[in-house]
Amino acid sequence: MSEKICRWGILGTAGIACKNWQAIRRSGNGTLAGVASRSLERAEQWIATNQSHVSFDPAPQAHGSYEELLARPDIDAVYIPLPTGLRKDWVIAAAAAGKHVLAEKPCGTNADEVEEIVAACKQHKVQFMDGVMFMHSDRLPMMRGVLDDGESVGEIKRMSSNFSFLAPEEFLTSNIRMSSDLEPLGALGDLGWYNIRLFLWAMNYAMPTEVQGRVLTQQGRADSPNPVPLEFDANLRWDGGVSANFYCSFVTETQQWANISGTKGYLHIRDFVLPFSGYGSRFEINQPRLEVNGCDFDMIDRSREIVAEEFSQSHPNAQEVKLFRNFAALALSGRPDPHWPDIALKTQQVLDQCLE
Repeated sequence: MSEKICRWGILGTAGIACKNWQAIRRSGNGTLAGVASRSLERAEQWIATNQSHVSFDPAPQAHGSYEELLARPDIDAVYIPLPTGLRKDWVIAAAAAGKHVLAEKPCGTNADEVEEIVAACKQHKVQFMDGVMFMHSDRLPMMRGVLDDGESVGEIKRMSSNFSFLAPEEFLTSNIRMSSDLEPLGALGDLGWYNIRLFLWAMNYAMPTEVQGRVLTQQGRADSPNPVPLEFDANLRWDGGVSANFYCSFVTETQQWANISGTKGYLHIRDFVLPFSGYGSRFEINQPRLEVNGCDFDMIDRSREIVAEEFSQSHPNAQEVKLFRNFAALALSGRPDPHWPDIALKTQQVLDQCLE
């Protein structure tokens, strides 16, 4: 393995991989050595398109098969944005080839698959991590600080979160997320993964004791064997009286907010998955008070905004860049951190419980 620079390969040319092409370039401890697609022409075209926007020197090598890229001895880690229905076999193949693996989410179609993935990566002593970018934002430890200070929120009692976007008609009729073969978990896997992860993080990864879920609407594109969830609603409970609800959807206008409410106040974040464009990722703490003076009933806003000094995207301190920087540091260290596969498996287990 390279001593200072993590040499990356990408398996697949999904749209999200364009963002992460740039993240690797900005990371400072990584370079992109190869890109594989099912056709050499597709890989070459994708590389040329991204090179014209953010370039590597030398340019990554194109490969017409995933096996060809995994066989390269000069690649340390692979990023796998392949569809969920195909992901398990390629993660296991990458681990067997000695490559550290950063995979998109959901990590598998069910928890049994993720257990296989985690076991394979442990066997071959490689790092596994899912691609949840907000886990690497500077905002998250600041949120942890106010949740743990005992005064800003107090004892957590209730959490709520919505993550949705309004999909255009072409998405509903042709996107891979509308195929049960490729993305059988639909909106629950694509969006609900983030809601679940935030709740687990807030609860220090304690697992819920009760889960209820409902597929509100479902649909599949014309060639999909089965429909996939378009809208999903879930309720969760933990020991100690903590409850939570989330809603995720492909048919509701974009929103990505979360509330964590306690005995002394609440934390509100408007953009917990993808920070709004600009400088500074923000959240709010509020401890409103009702003051009554005779006939006057005044609800006093006692909110304060906390800002993490980071850019939202396309910058060396943006959360997607820190994801790749942090992963590369683990890969280069030769000491895989079991925390990351553990929380990926827990997220998948809760997601399975919601669907069941």
